[in-house]
Amino acid sequence: MASCYQCDGKKSKSWFTDFKYNPRKDQAGDVRNILLIVATLIAAVTFQAGVNPPGGVWQDYSIRNRTLCAEKHAQGIWPDPSCYNSHRAGTAIYASRKTEFYVFLVSNTLALSTSVLVIVFLTCKFPFHLEVLIATSSMLATYASAIFAVTPGNSFRFRYVLLAAAFPFVLRALIYMVMFKAYQEREDLCDKCRRGNSEDNLCRRCGSEIPKSGSV
Repeated sequence: MASCYQCDGKKSKSWFTDFKYNPRKDQAGDVRNILLIVATLIAAVTFQAGVNPPGGVWQDYSIRNRTLCAEKHAQGIWPDPSCYNSHRAGTAIYASRKTEFYVFLVSNTLALSTSVLVIVFLTCKFPFHLEVLIATSSMLATYASAIFAVTPGNSFRFRYVLLAAAFPFVLRALIYMVMFKAYQEREDLCDKCRRGNSEDNLCRRCGSEIPKSGSV
């Protein structure tokens, strides 16, 4: 027995298709506004997570006393606060788990940097675009200062965090370089077609038939 969604020989329509981007129906301005809202939300969440890391920060300062720890352990007093790892007030508690905190820092920085890139591109040539650039650059500098402050010194290699911050910008630059090269090759091909120095089947790649006689 066929289920109800297969009645009349028609397949059920997925609700997901109703929310997909449709260039024929969706206006460019509406799409830009939605992307700006999403990018701004991601930037706000990731910035807040970097300034206030999960678990908070240490409120006191302690140094691990290995000698006292050994004595307490020999006396059967275990665990003792003197045996804990040393920490400084104001540093992230989460940093005591180095691998997990490293993944958090890199992923959070990558998300923030990507959202800032989207904001900068979507506001390009808008009024006060220079001010937007200054604000986003200052926000990234503030974020970097915050994570350096809450991360214990000499505990992590920050070059990976810096690479994560630069990755979206480098990737977008490479994409534009490839697109520009492909555009130049297409323009060179079209110029050859206009001069009649190329085959007709190659000229079709220009989007229209260009006669070999050189007439446009």
